[in-house]
Amino acid sequence: MSLPELGTFTEIALLIGLATALGILGTLLRQPMIVAFIAAGLLAGPDALNIVRSTEAVALLSQISIAVLLFLVGLKLDMTLVRNLGRVAVATGLGQVGFTSAIGFALCLGMGFDWVTSLYVAVALTFSSTIIIVKLLSDKREVDSLHGKIALGFLIVQDLFVVFAMVVVSTLGIGAPEAHGGGGLGTLVIGTLALAALAWVFIRHLADPLMRLLGRSGELLVIFAVAWAAGLAAVADLIGLGKELGGLLAGVTLASTPVRDLLGARLAALRDFLLLFFFLSLGAGMDLGTLGAQIGPAVVLSLFVLIGNPLIVLAIMGYMGYRKRTGFLAGLTVAQISEFSLIFMAMGIALGHVGAEAMGLVTLVGLVTITLSVYMITWSQPLYELCAPALGIFERRTPFRELAEDTPGAENRSHDALVLGVGRFGARIAGGLRAAGLRPLGVDFNPESVRLAREAGFDAILGDAHDPEFLAHLPLGSFSAVVSATPRITGALTEADGHAAATTALREAGFRGLIAVTVDDPAHAGRYREIGADLVLSPFDDAAEASVARLLDRLRGKRDAAANGEARTMRAGCR
Repeated sequence: MSLPELGTFTEIALLIGLATALGILGTLLRQPMIVAFIAAGLLAGPDALNIVRSTEAVALLSQISIAVLLFLVGLKLDMTLVRNLGRVAVATGLGQVGFTSAIGFALCLGMGFDWVTSLYVAVALTFSSTIIIVKLLSDKREVDSLHGKIALGFLIVQDLFVVFAMVVVSTLGIGAPEAHGGGGLGTLVIGTLALAALAWVFIRHLADPLMRLLGRSGELLVIFAVAWAAGLAAVADLIGLGKELGGLLAGVTLASTPVRDLLGARLAALRDFLLLFFFLSLGAGMDLGTLGAQIGPAVVLSLFVLIGNPLIVLAIMGYMGYRKRTGFLAGLTVAQISEFSLIFMAMGIALGHVGAEAMGLVTLVGLVTITLSVYMITWSQPLYELCAPALGIFERRTPFRELAEDTPGAENRSHDALVLGVGRFGARIAGGLRAAGLRPLGVDFNPESVRLAREAGFDAILGDAHDPEFLAHLPLGSFSAVVSATPRITGALTEADGHAAATTALREAGFRGLIAVTVDDPAHAGRYREIGADLVLSPFDDAAEASVARLLDRLRGKRDAAANGEARTMRAGCR
């Protein structure tokens, strides 16, 4: 099937419309836009609708998108951020990269690929999509959880490895500068030194004052950022370093300026729009007839990424002293490859190191792993409960690193009440119980919440209130009451309700004291009582009732004061 000859503008309009339609479908299926955009490219390609004929225009927008994307990566490379990375993030990130690339390389060699292709594919398998992971963790309110913080830490390490890998690939292209449009080794050396000198002078003397000036106009700031990214990408490409390295360098030169975060926020939408054309170009350039031969290797590598990568992270974190649940949830965040995997392979094709078949293989792996990992992360709680019996080998007898985060000796002291979730509402409940003479113990999976709870004056430990094993190991016999104040996540494809999981686990563990749960919607009260809750608290309704009571007291006081004033006036008049 093929459409008649169309103008470039019409083609672009149809491509955007097709991507929008598939994006809506992807949204309904809870899929990232990457999957929808690649699917749109395949559908618009020569083997389907054959819409993409103005390949030069689409390729140009694709190249600009890569420059902008790598510019945003460079913006993150502030040395202060790098220095503040924790040892756990560095160790887990480097360990995952090392083991994934080594095992992936061996798998590719075993399937008959040459060593260069095997190396490229193995490195591509190590990258995970920070954009997708942050979105999923934010939707589940797990960015501030222990596993969320660790995952974001080693994703930054992966981003640093992306930079390293791209620099290495660009260096390998020095022997063939024509791949980038360069003019020989002498031009490359002189141009590289000049570009480095320009970047140093800009960072040292121009970046801060220029950004303060441009920061007065948000529109001008965005225009400059795109011009700076495209300009350095063009210069780097001209001398033979490649557009990718130039765009990355442009971001690095602004990484230490005060407007870094503002630039990142302003350019995020533009990045997403331009990346559409990279994925469209990628999908349209794939020969569907040759993909059949890649299905077998794609299945093998997809299973490795979906299962092997999480197990690698789980093993590393278990060895470092984390509970198996923490390692499992953090490991799920690397169960997919990212947009950088495809850009990295595109660099290899541009340099002549790998063929289009390798790109097709990595694209298939990307489609499979991104699609499935979204559901794995969304349904992480039921998935963990299913796998938990087999994960004991990945946990030390004493998970010392997580225990070190707890209040010293907190679990061994006597407590009257257990508060699950010490956010704003839970911390106020614990504080009120303490003011009434009780001794509460707080539990939260956010290290910052635990720290603030300790500063407020009551004991708190780091743990997952939704984990039945964790709850069963607490001294439940000493508690007369348990309050579940964790936030309830709602949605069509979200994991099991934490209040229900905690209440069920407590009753199954033999707890016979009072169980209170907090709800946003009183309609859920009946369900919680059915599974064992004695009291249902509604923060909004309770706060409204208390507020109304205070208002009425104040109104009565004003009326009484007014009435007393009138009485005094009347008595004075009688005299």
